[in-house]
Amino acid sequence: MTRFLVTLVACLVALPSFAQDKPLARIAFGSCSDQDKPLPIFDKIADLKPDLYLAMGDNIYADIKPEKGLEEMASMKIKYEKLAALPGWQRLVKACPMLATWDDHDYGKNDQGADYPHKDASQQLFLDFFGVAKDSPRRTQKGVYSSAIIGPEGKRVQIVLLDTRYFRSKLKKADKPLPGTRIVPYLPQTDPEATFLGAEQWKWLETELKKPAELRLLVSSLQVLAEDHPHEKWTNIPAERDRLYKLIRETHANGVVILSGDRHLAEISVDPKAVGYPLYDVTSSGLNQGTKFWREPETNRHRVASMAHGDNFGFITIDWDAADPRISLQVRDVDGEITIKDTVPLGHLKPKAVAELPVKPGEGAISPRDAIKKVSEKVVVEMKVQATGTGGTRIFLNSEKAFKDPLNFTVVVNAKAKTGKWEKATPDTFKNKTIRVTGTVSEFKGSPQIEVNEEKQIEILE
Repeated sequence: MTRFLVTLVACLVALPSFAQDKPLARIAFGSCSDQDKPLPIFDKIADLKPDLYLAMGDNIYADIKPEKGLEEMASMKIKYEKLAALPGWQRLVKACPMLATWDDHDYGKNDQGADYPHKDASQQLFLDFFGVAKDSPRRTQKGVYSSAIIGPEGKRVQIVLLDTRYFRSKLKKADKPLPGTRIVPYLPQTDPEATFLGAEQWKWLETELKKPAELRLLVSSLQVLAEDHPHEKWTNIPAERDRLYKLIRETHANGVVILSGDRHLAEISVDPKAVGYPLYDVTSSGLNQGTKFWREPETNRHRVASMAHGDNFGFITIDWDAADPRISLQVRDVDGEITIKDTVPLGHLKPKAVAELPVKPGEGAISPRDAIKKVSEKVVVEMKVQATGTGGTRIFLNSEKAFKDPLNFTVVVNAKAKTGKWEKATPDTFKNKTIRVTGTVSEFKGSPQIEVNEEKQIEILE
């Protein structure tokens, strides 16, 4: 064990000088590895010769089959030693530097948060295993969050590893299982004091996101985008996810890609509206804990690709030589084969320059960009109709020139409203005109809109 730690410390200490020499081009990541079961996948990761490996949590399963006759922390130490002794792990350690965070099973207990009684002792074992120096500030801070910026200017990759356990408030559970299952779902925790990251970590994260970098890999042990399944996820505390999105927007942090684990499956999710550019969440889980049998993918409104069964790891390649660097987000199976991927130009991961609104709303009205945030609320919207369309007897009036623009707001004029002065209305009646619309904001396939069913709901101002 001592020899292993010395090797890993040397590897990590060499990371800053390595970063100054060349940019990262090949990054592997993974989660959920039970040290008491075979882990051949580490050899496949090493075969790919990554520049960096990110251990995203559940790096061991300390609470599964605890060592007999030992106290909890002594048992956890043995679990780490078992992982360290695996030839595949030792080969991976020698192949590349590592950065790490934890999840519940290497933190201490399934689904645990701030109330875990041994979290400080567990933190020291974690830092020991990953070779963090005894005089490192991480030895005295609360929680294992950390960051690094790797690569020369113009090709910098920022790695931000969150701690979603040490500070996280107690979650809220339903009183009974979902119908036909044994799953007792988590419910939204709406206590305004509830937190995922805690005050100090939030402050730290704001500072990190303001640092210059071209690509930012935000490692969260739990899924951020997913909101439909009943298990742990950021939407268990909805205000905290909103806070994360808001922080990314307000710090103008470009290039954010989320990496997550925990779920014993793999998928790629994307939300085009959350932060002003496509926000990806690449989930890779687990290294040997992936569901072994086929199962119908659980509901995820943001999913664009999935690997519903099988062990897996994540892999990112970056083509810095392309005119617009190309980021390939991949999930690979136990044979190292790509099972799902999405490739995105780095230029797409930047906030869109928002032009000045063509119309400033009058008294008592709001802009279409403000209306986007008012789903289920009754509002008065003033906007210039930039584009139009039709569908059957309906007329679509759009606030942006491209109806798929994330900032677009649509006014749907239904047949019921085509009476009186709108009886002979066509798209040209409204095109390039400023309109005032009253109604309740709803969503259709994730796009905000107001449906007009009465003549009096809409008027042309100019």
